Amino acid sequence: MSMLDFYIRVVKALDDIGAPYMIVGAFGGSIFGIARATNDIDIIVDLHGKDFEALSEKFSLPRYYADPEMIKNSVEMGIMFNIIGTGEGAKADLVPLRREPEYRLAFERRIRDVFTDENGATFEAWVAQPTDIIIGKLYAWNEGRSNKHPNDIYSMLVFDLSGFSDPKIDYELVLAKTSSIGKETRQMWEQLLARAKDELKKHGK
Repeated sequence: MSMLDFYIRVVKALDDIGAPYMIVGAFGGSIFGIARATNDIDIIVDLHGKDFEALSEKFSLPRYYADPEMIKNSVEMGIMFNIIGTGEGAKADLVPLRREPEYRLAFERRIRDVFTDENGATFEAWVAQPTDIIIGKLYAWNEGRSNKHPNDIYSMLVFDLSGFSDPKIDYELVLAKTSSIGKETRQMWEQLLARAKDELKKHGK
């Protein structure tokens, strides 16, 4: 089993137990134009009460390790926790919503959409809207300056401006958010948007 397969199994388990979650990052953006291959899925969870035990039961020993007390403590402290496939050497990291408060609004407006796995099979999952995926990548770029984030954003812009994205990107909201993140982030966003528009003009769109 690949790492991506393991993450998808975790997503499906969260669905099965009715636990609130949201996919963000490159995998979330794959249905909104990001073509970059990724080996993991960024998952934000908002677990409560019965969710800890229910999730642990989906990944029981000896094949898996998902201690309910560890999950509960991690959520309460707002720190990342993981589910481990002991036989496969796979590990899925899950981030409590409490640790990422800037995602609270995104979490409330997340949508249900269809993804395709490595084998071509489809599955439904909760995912952030493209606007919020871009905002998350702007924050990530501001912190680490990895080139993968502007590259991903550019792909999403071309996809949206070509009329393929549903829902559409809220450009005014993204621009307002870049202003609060910082001057360099706003400049980077404006450059990417101009570049994407230029690319479409070259192809007569």
